[in-house]
Amino acid sequence: AGVMGAGIAAHLASAGIPVTLLDILPPGGLADEDRAKGLTEQSPQWRNKFANTGIERALTAKPTSLFYSKRDAKLVTAGNTVDNLDLIGAADWVIEVVPEVLSIKKATYDMLEKHAKDTAIITSNTSGIAIAEMMAGRPEAFRKRFFVTHFFNPVRHMKLLEFVVGPDTDTATVAALAEFGETTLGKGIVYGKDTPNFVANRIGVFAMMAAMHHMDAEGLTFDQVDKILGPSTGRPKSATFRTADIVGLDTMVHVAKNVYDHCTTDEKRDTFIVPAYLPQMVERKLLGQKSGAGFFKMDKSPDGKKAIHRLDTTTFEYVPTDKVRFDSLGESREFDEVGERTKFIVNYDDAAGRYAWAVLRDMIVYSANRLGEIADDIVNVDRAMKWGFNWEQGPFETWDSLGVAETAARIEKEGIPVPKAVQALLAAGLSSFYKFDGADTLYFDLATKAYKPVPQSARIIDLAALKRAGKTVAENDGASLIDLGDGVLCLEFHTKMNTLDGDIVAMINQAVEIIPAKGYKGLVLSNQGEHFSAGANLGLVVMSIFSEAWDEIDMMARELQDAIQKLRFAPFPVVAAPFGLALGGGTEISLGCDRVVAHGELYMGLVEVGVGVVPGGGGCKETLRRFFMAQQANTAKMDKAGLYAIWEPDRSKIGGPMQVLQKAFEQIGMAKVSTSFREAQESGLLSRTDRLVMNRDHLTAEAKAEVLKMAEGYTAPEPFTFRLPGIGAFTAFQSALADMEIKGQLLPHDKVVATQLAKVLTGGDTNYAVTLTEQQVLDLEREAFLNLCKTELTLARIQHMLQTGKPLRN
Repeated sequence: AGVMGAGIAAHLASAGIPVTLLDILPPGGLADEDRAKGLTEQSPQWRNKFANTGIERALTAKPTSLFYSKRDAKLVTAGNTVDNLDLIGAADWVIEVVPEVLSIKKATYDMLEKHAKDTAIITSNTSGIAIAEMMAGRPEAFRKRFFVTHFFNPVRHMKLLEFVVGPDTDTATVAALAEFGETTLGKGIVYGKDTPNFVANRIGVFAMMAAMHHMDAEGLTFDQVDKILGPSTGRPKSATFRTADIVGLDTMVHVAKNVYDHCTTDEKRDTFIVPAYLPQMVERKLLGQKSGAGFFKMDKSPDGKKAIHRLDTTTFEYVPTDKVRFDSLGESREFDEVGERTKFIVNYDDAAGRYAWAVLRDMIVYSANRLGEIADDIVNVDRAMKWGFNWEQGPFETWDSLGVAETAARIEKEGIPVPKAVQALLAAGLSSFYKFDGADTLYFDLATKAYKPVPQSARIIDLAALKRAGKTVAENDGASLIDLGDGVLCLEFHTKMNTLDGDIVAMINQAVEIIPAKGYKGLVLSNQGEHFSAGANLGLVVMSIFSEAWDEIDMMARELQDAIQKLRFAPFPVVAAPFGLALGGGTEISLGCDRVVAHGELYMGLVEVGVGVVPGGGGCKETLRRFFMAQQANTAKMDKAGLYAIWEPDRSKIGGPMQVLQKAFEQIGMAKVSTSFREAQESGLLSRTDRLVMNRDHLTAEAKAEVLKMAEGYTAPEPFTFRLPGIGAFTAFQSALADMEIKGQLLPHDKVVATQLAKVLTGGDTNYAVTLTEQQVLDLEREAFLNLCKTELTLARIQHMLQTGKPLRN
């Protein structure tokens, strides 16, 4: 029940799988703190202490819990390996996550031989001990159902799951668990060989060590390296040294030493010798994120504000980070495509360019030399690095971006032997490791010296491949309409951050016309960007504010509202497939669909108050509608039908619609954002009929299947009518806001924004006897949006967000 064990248990529970989490009894008997709680050595709370601590750690992990919902933790049963061995017998899959000590592993397998059922799959999360050593002396029946399933930390967020099988492992068992891992757990399966640290850590740690060893040549600091080897060259924002801090420096030293000790014939073995400052950091407990300080530390700057400081390894003191600027990085911003950007940087003659070339060169050469040793093909290697280290491109995709022939010539000129895999590719008269053939992506197979189709699940629909195959029905600069087959179209966004603009609105209008006219069955909203949608395009709003083009702002909001309403009342089913960020307009467009099929990693919410406005695309109206329907469903005891939201109104506390208004006000006014699909569902934004998909790559196919399921006999929803309290409730909100301002809980402009929001939610000049249409509530929403756009402080908030990506408190 350590970091990895508890993380795996949490992810399984989030997928709806009951889990038993067992750990040893606390050694040394009762501690004083235990006695102070009234515990004895027979208390389950003490005997299951390690498992309970693991569950609690997973629940409270930052920045997000390792569970999708706190409710999921109820699926994890805590126990210990003295009292609860009988529970092992109920398990279909037993995962061993004990320390990397062979004697401990062997003792664990002795226990599993006695208690696990004969059909149970048994796997290890090891990354450092060979299967042959772990399985020595085990019966054949045990060896047949044993292999390595190596999860990456944090398990919830890291897609990679490495499979490493032994010589006796049953292939059908591996195939079954691979299907389960991909579909039920949402993982990307990579098949590696039984070598130290397998695939991702072997190359990833090599790349980190190479980054450290090449620093001195250019006199670079940790923060400069992270700037060079970050998003500019296709790596995550955590880059090299922040990634090391997240992993833990003690762990990184252990992994590097494991390769050095066991890979004695590795031509780059010396690269795994850690720099002298690393053991000193470990000795000083500067282990990274888990100890609060590593290569970087959150500290206070001279003005008293929090700031990230970096370690000076000559003094082992933390110093302020510098503003990092390199000409190569600055000029590379003109390239949107990561491969083009990386190629530009490594050919640029400045410190960043020379350094990036040295590190990337060593990495791609090392990776090519590992083919056949750590994995059989380039696809597994590239996937391992993209899924396990969040690189945008794998090593062989990087070879292709830099140009295989020219890169081979460059390294040969520098006295570095060209890898045999590269020689074989060029000798075959080929120029790239990957190529496209219509909708298919092919890869160079070293064994046959020919191209083969990249293996891909039938559950994956690749929109880019469909577009290459000529399946685009309509297209403009911001969106495309793509034929998914079987009578279903897909509306794909492809603006920057998939922000909503006039092009996307125009494509919605076009889709609503084309689908019934051409006999299509329905529509999916999906894309393959980093995020589903970061919201509306604020840049367009700012330009209109500067021009005081108020009619233009009103028109933009009206057109977005109208387009989303067209989706809502279309004569065919519409299913949204959001993932990642679905903020503001991204939430509004999702809520305008019949159903949402979403990835577990869903950060959904109406965040407009953060830039000084209220939702203007239907978010206020739709939040009210969904919350009222939830209340009506529960009042009529219909919630078991699974038709409405999960939240359960308590009418005993606040009667009538005021409870709905208060909840809607909190949802929008506090800019609440879910940290998972489950949270979005529990908040009431999503309903019980909306569906979780664990594997993001499966979203489009699952959304298409949902459309087809709904299409037969489909009937568009009836318009909703509202009864809102009007001026009386608005006055109550005003009084509460005034009190909050007096107590210092609201800034003056927060009160202005909140007042406009309250006016929309209470219905303006109305009362309970009057029914309001959806359009009337939309008109109120748009009016409030426009009123706020006319204020100087809202303009300042929007500008600050565009310039810094952070909200302004003014």
